[in-house]
Amino acid sequence: MLIKDLIKNNIFHHRLALLANILLRAITLGARFLLIFFLARYLVPADLGMYGLLIATIGYALYFLGLDFYTFTTRELLKKPTDKWGGLLKSHGGLALTLYAIFLPILLSVFWSGSLPWSLVYWFFVLVVLEHINQELMRLLIAISEPLMANAVLFFRQGLWAVIVAGVMYFCPALRSLEFVLLAWCIGGALALLLAVYRLHQLRIEGWSNKIDWHWIGQGLKVALPLLVATLALRALFTIDRYWVEALGGLEVLGAYVLFVGFSNALLAFLDAGVFAFIYPGLIRSFQKQDAPAYKQGLKKLAVQTVVLSIVFVVFASFLIGPLLIWLDKPLYVEQQALFPWVLLATVIYAIGMVPHYALYAQGLDTPIIKSHIVGLLVFVVVTWLLATEWPDFAVPIGVAIAFTFIFAWKMTAYVQLTPIEFQPYNPKSEV
Repeated sequence: MLIKDLIKNNIFHHRLALLANILLRAITLGARFLLIFFLARYLVPADLGMYGLLIATIGYALYFLGLDFYTFTTRELLKKPTDKWGGLLKSHGGLALTLYAIFLPILLSVFWSGSLPWSLVYWFFVLVVLEHINQELMRLLIAISEPLMANAVLFFRQGLWAVIVAGVMYFCPALRSLEFVLLAWCIGGALALLLAVYRLHQLRIEGWSNKIDWHWIGQGLKVALPLLVATLALRALFTIDRYWVEALGGLEVLGAYVLFVGFSNALLAFLDAGVFAFIYPGLIRSFQKQDAPAYKQGLKKLAVQTVVLSIVFVVFASFLIGPLLIWLDKPLYVEQQALFPWVLLATVIYAIGMVPHYALYAQGLDTPIIKSHIVGLLVFVVVTWLLATEWPDFAVPIGVAIAFTFIFAWKMTAYVQLTPIEFQPYNPKSEV
């Protein structure tokens, strides 16, 4: 009986932890989704546009400060005994400090060029460092099987402060400013950092006395840099689009664009948390084991859930956007509503394109992913440039939609051509 009770207790605690993880992630996603509407209601459109520029620039800067080196570190941690972890993390930290010394001064060019105003320079550098450290620590917590703490860190980093900002802005008109939003973001990031450091300290990780292993760092860069190129190309598209909208229409139109992108990106957030995160690890395991039936079943599930959720989201978004814009009580957003269908279309194409993306990634076929992102960025630049003269209001979202269509087609073609026939669920020959 004692053994059965222990098993029941373990199952109960496992389910409780899983429920807590889901709730924390759901609350965080909900807070991020709602924040954009509260900012749209209580900030002037130009401030919302500047907020969007700041987020995009910080998000892009993180890749230069991290180089996606975590993809190498996490695999290495799982291979080594725990008494070696401190040395690996110390080496990773040494790389991070080196990258800070190189790229933080270079990032000043964003302000020298006038892309962002100097009034935001202090906010920018505090936030970019906090976001980078928190992101790395959260990934580390996930890698060492601390998902609940990782989600708690994410909640402080992105969720709690967003809820507080919305509430304070509702009750206190004097604090309806971009500076208050950035202050709350900094405080949320600082609390997340303290929580992550406290938990890692409790784990008593050993090996910190080891010297920084630059040879190991060099090996890791060889692994991380190729995929980083693809990521930088794709993220460049998500950054350049905002600056291009501002150049063509000004900060107020950018505010509307940021609002519509924020609304549409809820689809990607839900897919990432509820579909991709659960299915793609199974695809990797199935392909590594050469289990074709399991791989095909997982890929079918990924495709069906992505398409169905996308259709449902489009239906609800189409009905909700009108009443939401009326509630915001900003005529500019209603005037720019014609942008929304293009933004939504681009988001749906991107979401569906993640199906062949994960199908290739699970097989270790990184080259077509890298090439599609680089060429996709070039397609976006060319198409937007050609449309900017005749259709300046729609050039950017149409350019994004066409670029994502191109990327999807490239990945789908690569999947069909490179995937072994027995791993293609929709190829009749694979059933023979």
